[in-house]
Amino acid sequence: MRLKQESVQQSQFDMPRFNMIEQQIRPWDVLDGAVLGLLAKLPREAFVPKQYLGLAFADLEIPLGDGQLMLSPKMEGRILQSLEIKKTDKVLEVGTGSGYLTALLAMQAKHVVSVELNAKISKQAAKNIAAQGIENVNLVVADGAQGLLANAPYDVIVFTGSTPLLNTQVERQLAVGGRLFVVVGEAPAMEATLITRISADNFKTDVLFETCLPAIVNAPQAEKFEF
Repeated sequence: MRLKQESVQQSQFDMPRFNMIEQQIRPWDVLDGAVLGLLAKLPREAFVPKQYLGLAFADLEIPLGDGQLMLSPKMEGRILQSLEIKKTDKVLEVGTGSGYLTALLAMQAKHVVSVELNAKISKQAAKNIAAQGIENVNLVVADGAQGLLANAPYDVIVFTGSTPLLNTQVERQLAVGGRLFVVVGEAPAMEATLITRISADNFKTDVLFETCLPAIVNAPQAEKFEF
């Protein structure tokens, strides 16, 4: 009886999930078949707070409590597509949130270390991820605004919130060939940026698109000039 009930619950989300992919994510230039397949496979509704279950596939950021938000589906899709994650990659995620993006990263990578400053949110994310049988994730409760040097280098680093400035020490936690996704700037002028470490001392920066995200806690701030 339980299996039948779970099957019914799953089927009720099939059409909203399909519409999310076809009406939100594809039109935002997320066309990578592997990424779309992951978004279709991993149950997003299992990572959304129960009171917002009806918004699980909506084109918006969902509150997680304590002022934190779950990224919109199309943003998650663009992040995954831009990073081109490989099965051998070691990933650092700054800002665990609901654990949904963490799980998506883990389904592509060898291992994910995800840092979250809020212990309560990290604990819930751990439950969400474990419920999906995903084991190649290490959740750390810490301030990740400057990355996590202890486990560096990483093949991929993802910031799930924006930062007015990016401290160069985060870039240097990348392995050669590694990629960093981060939204840089202050509202209303923020840029989703992909930084690739070309060699020990050389980095390539590509601005992918304009967007607006809440800043991560303790993000480096630009100097304010007073006249």
